[in-house]
Amino acid sequence: DDRDRHRYQLSQRADFFEAEVGLETTLKRPIINTRDEPHADPDKYRRLHVIIGDANMSEVATYLKLGTTAIVLKMIEDEYLPDLTMANPVAALHEVSRDLSCTAQLRLADGRRLKAVEIQWEYLERARKYVEQEDDTPDNRDVLQRWENVLSALESDPLSLQRELDWVAKYRLLESYRERDGLAWSDPKLRLIDLQYHDIRTDKGLYYRMAATGKVDRLVSDQEIEQAVMEPPDDTRAYFRGRCIARYPDAIAAASWDSMIFDTGKEALQRIPMREPLRGTREHVAGLLDRAPDAASLVDLLQA
Repeated sequence: DDRDRHRYQLSQRADFFEAEVGLETTLKRPIINTRDEPHADPDKYRRLHVIIGDANMSEVATYLKLGTTAIVLKMIEDEYLPDLTMANPVAALHEVSRDLSCTAQLRLADGRRLKAVEIQWEYLERARKYVEQEDDTPDNRDVLQRWENVLSALESDPLSLQRELDWVAKYRLLESYRERDGLAWSDPKLRLIDLQYHDIRTDKGLYYRMAATGKVDRLVSDQEIEQAVMEPPDDTRAYFRGRCIARYPDAIAAASWDSMIFDTGKEALQRIPMREPLRGTREHVAGLLDRAPDAASLVDLLQA
């Protein structure tokens, strides 16, 4: 098996992708899934279901993954992207995952061969111009700066990014165990450590031990995380959903992305649609919720 020759990979999921685009999510898993479930008004929104992402523990990696994707999606919509179409995206994905040196040459559809980092630099330079001209916000500028810092390190010394990137942090962790205990890469203990790094239980996961001892960079505090678990954002429909669950827990029959279903004691359950992601905000519904002492009153106000 070709995978046995590669003792460590950058990506947990890369080997399991076999197609560029498709409807399946398990057999012949595609990079982009075409299931169109927008969980919003289908006449206004579509769903881009990118299922390639790894399960990051690093806050910096998660921040960059989402931040760079958000910028690139805006660039796609505004037709601002450079032409960096890969000749074979699935094969390139597998190749990059096996390249700890970050120097493998990938073939583009136009015949050029570039390293993954070089491709990222081209995206970054175009993104920088786009942000300056179209979407100059503090958040976007911060994403661009962190993106640049990571790319510079990937070019000069990839293994220096143990504080920012999961694959580097985990690689260094595994190497420390290998050196200390004389373990081969095939040793089951290393597989266990690999899994334990990603354990989301804070008292079990090795990532959390590293975070507690200051070995990885943090972007938010534990207090902010605890608050976010209980407090929905103010500026999306999550505010309405979260406040309803908190205020009327016994009257909630079901809650989903795009609707709330209330049991107000009537013969039929009452469904309140939430098809617009940017409605149901604090500004939009806080006063309404304050006037509704119970779920039945809220439904009456909404249906008035």
